[in-house]
Amino acid sequence: MTDLGKIDREFFEHRIAPNLGASRDDVVIGPTHGVDFGVLDIGGQALVTATDPLSILPALGFERAARFALDLVLADVAVSGVAPSHLSICFTLPETMTDDEFATVWETIHGECRDLGVSVVTGHTARYSDPSHPWVGAATAMGVGEHDAVVRPDGARAGDRLLLTTGPAVEAVGLLSTLFGDQLDLPRTVIADAQDRLDEVYAVRDALTAAASGPVTAMHDVTEGGLAGALNEMAAGADARFAIDREAVPVRPGVAEVCERLELDPWAMTSCGSLVIAVDPDGVDAVRTALEDRGTVVADIGRVESGSGVAVDGERLEHPRTDPSWAAYAELARE
Repeated sequence: MTDLGKIDREFFEHRIAPNLGASRDDVVIGPTHGVDFGVLDIGGQALVTATDPLSILPALGFERAARFALDLVLADVAVSGVAPSHLSICFTLPETMTDDEFATVWETIHGECRDLGVSVVTGHTARYSDPSHPWVGAATAMGVGEHDAVVRPDGARAGDRLLLTTGPAVEAVGLLSTLFGDQLDLPRTVIADAQDRLDEVYAVRDALTAAASGPVTAMHDVTEGGLAGALNEMAAGADARFAIDREAVPVRPGVAEVCERLELDPWAMTSCGSLVIAVDPDGVDAVRTALEDRGTVVADIGRVESGSGVAVDGERLEHPRTDPSWAAYAELARE
């Protein structure tokens, strides 16, 4: 098991997967390492659900931090192609968080949920003596749709094209440059570019746009383990080989400079807001156009082939054992 971040596949397979409570026929997709959501069959319809921690970083401003935290939760349902519609949310607030600060968080969540058609159906809110920012609770998102509308995480097929939105490391670089910009010893213009990446960490609307615009066979958001992790998880789920063209992968302004300064591999770093999308070749243009019309950066980075694993320019790409973002946050916070 890794020290920081999500548990690794070995720990999941040996400790979690064999112990999942009662076996029920209504569980269509249960807990699987690297899979964003689960699916239940409820009266012939698919209930897609996902749970994530809530991270509120005061340094981002409470409005921005709340929107970021909510999108992270809702995105794990949105990548199924089914729109999130309901939210259960739990806040375990630190004593230091004021009523006004929490009101800003809650009103932001309310506004974004209203715009997305998501209703809050239950929750829990309290202050405790032990919690501290940024980890202040957890939430479960749900969406209801037809089973044949669900974009399965293991659905990529040989012949599909692979699209990537935004690019690697946008979230990690955006956060590191915002929280520790003065410590990075980089030109102000580079820091400003890096900080702007936080405007690109929202994936819910992109995921729903992609699913509605063409024959999408699989989607995965690029979170812990970065692009390398997301590609390996999708390829393993599909029992296929992903062939990637490195030059085709978009690199957003400020990303390369911050990663080089911190000696970090951008392909291994968390990048909320980025999506890997497997698309039938006949639908690539339609999906790209729909995303670009939203102002989203999107690139065709490779293809799905028969075989296994991920190859970048013909060389094997391994799943990172740990996400280097965690160590970078800890080291910079100590300086």
